Amino acid sequence: MAGPVLITGAGSGFGKEVALRLAAAGHRVIAGVEIIAQVSAVRAEARERGVELRVEKLDVTDPGDRENAWTWDVEVLLNNAGVSEGGATADIPEERLRRQFEVNVFGPVLLTQGIARRMAARRSGRIVFMSSVAGLTVDPFTGAYAASKHAVEAFADALDQEMAEFGVTVATINPGPFLTGFNDTMFETWKEWRDDPAGRLHDYAALSFPHEQYDPEQVYERTVRVLLGEDRRYRHLLPVEMEGQAREQVEAQWSREVNDGRRPALVRKAYDIAPGTPVRE
Repeated sequence: MAGPVLITGAGSGFGKEVALRLAAAGHRVIAGVEIIAQVSAVRAEARERGVELRVEKLDVTDPGDRENAWTWDVEVLLNNAGVSEGGATADIPEERLRRQFEVNVFGPVLLTQGIARRMAARRSGRIVFMSSVAGLTVDPFTGAYAASKHAVEAFADALDQEMAEFGVTVATINPGPFLTGFNDTMFETWKEWRDDPAGRLHDYAALSFPHEQYDPEQVYERTVRVLLGEDRRYRHLLPVEMEGQAREQVEAQWSREVNDGRRPALVRKAYDIAPGTPVRE
């Protein structure tokens, strides 16, 4: 691999672990983190694990940070930075909705533009988007997040077609419900809303992420393989056993009828399930 692998959102979660594993395997890695405080934290963890990697502040919503990243001659880009805003579509405050798209869509796409042009000039490169199963399907209370990931899917698909003649490949990783804390905190973002709680349609203190969650190991393993070009598929839905379910859910949209006025099963489950419930093996 000629140039480094740049991973955004590497201060925590999938991004941090993938960055550390690639570095442990001897690859050149730039771990892009949102805030300065994460720089020292990721460096310290790298030292503890006996690996070397470069850590840079890279807030994808910051034009200066994006312009700086364009100078790094990146060979592989993993657009992993993202946030998740939970809540009913009728309740989410405007500023929170806009933030969802700034971080998950506009920032990554604008960052990718400058890097993609350098890859095209070099006639080589790989761009991977950490999307989600929510880029293909939608659950209640995840409309904002799912909408942002649907947008990511559209940009990734178009980019794959547009970059082919320049020797650049594009792929997506589509994790389902994995137990990293990301899904559960999505259902706590309402605590930061500046609105009148009396006007909300749902009781967010009583809601939780409505799915049992998997161990994230397979996401780390598959993402590393995709970044290294060892897995040539365009889309990677994980866990693999959910692929059939996701296909059925997408196909069902063609024959779906309007709701019957009763509370759907997943809405009921969001009220009933405990946070952080693992999948029973």
